[in-house]
Amino acid sequence: MPQRTSLNDADCAIAQALDVVGDWWTLLIVRDTARGVHRFDALQRELGMSRKVLTERLKLLVDAGVLSREPYQDRPPRHEYRLTPRGRALLPVLIALQDWGDAWVLGEGEMMATTTEASQEAGRVHGLIGTRLPEIQLLDYDGELRDPVSQETAHTVLYCFPSAYARRDGYPPGWAGIPGASGCTLESCTYRDQLAEFTAAGASVHGVSTQRPDEQRAFADKEGLRFPLLSDADLTLAAALRLPTFRAAGVSRLKRLTLVVDRDRTIREAIYPITDIEASVQAALAAVRR
Repeated sequence: MPQRTSLNDADCAIAQALDVVGDWWTLLIVRDTARGVHRFDALQRELGMSRKVLTERLKLLVDAGVLSREPYQDRPPRHEYRLTPRGRALLPVLIALQDWGDAWVLGEGEMMATTTEASQEAGRVHGLIGTRLPEIQLLDYDGELRDPVSQETAHTVLYCFPSAYARRDGYPPGWAGIPGASGCTLESCTYRDQLAEFTAAGASVHGVSTQRPDEQRAFADKEGLRFPLLSDADLTLAAALRLPTFRAAGVSRLKRLTLVVDRDRTIREAIYPITDIEASVQAALAAVRR
C-alpha cells in the first residue's frame, strides 16, 4: 500500500473523510463506478493507471466500505466493484466538485442554469452521444422506483430541468435572475401538449429534476401532466452521466438539457444548451422520428 500520512484529528469529520477519499485516484474510481464501470480491466482503461495502484486503491475503498467486491465469474474467479450505500453517499461530493470546476475552473464563476455552445461543459454533454446510460432507478412522483429508460417504447426522451413548483412562492429567491433557470413550466407543458406526437413516433417522455417526489407530484397535478416526473434528489443520474448542475438555495439542481435514449440505453441525441425551449422540444421530436 502507498505511504499515507495520518491527519491525527479525530474530531474533524473533514480530516477523517480525507483519510478515506483524499487521494485523487480514489475519487476518480468512485466517479467511474457511478458511471457504470465496475470491472478491473475497464477501470484501468478508463483511468489509465497502473494495475498495482488500482489494486491498492480498490482495496482501500473496499476496506472502507465505499465499494463492495462482488463475484461475476467462477472460472477463473472475477469480481466487480459496486458502490455501497456509503459509497453512493459520496455522489453529492463528486457533483459539488464538478459544479465548482465548471464554474470556477472551466468558467467564470457565475451561477448559471445553462452554458454557452462553445463551453467544455457543452462538449461533455454532447460527448454522451453513443454512450450507454447505466442501469439505475429513480423515484417517480408516486415514490416508486422506476427505470428512467422505458422498455415499452423504442425511445425515451429525458428532459432535465432545474425545478418546477405548483406554487410561485416555491421558487428560491432570485430564481428569475439565474440565467437559464426560468421556463420549467413552459417546457413541461410543451411536452404535455405534444405528448401524442411523441407517442405516435414511438417515444416515452420523462421529466427529471432533483426535487422531492412530493414537489413533483404537486406540480404534475397542477399542470395536468400525463407522463412521469422522476426525482434525482440523490444525484444518481447526474453522477452517472456527469450532467452539469448548479446550486441554488442550498440545493444542487440539474441544468436544462434533453437526452434521447433508445431501448438499449444508448444515448442517441443530446440537446444542450437550450436557449429556446419550444424549439428544443421540436428538436427532440425530430430526433425520435429520425
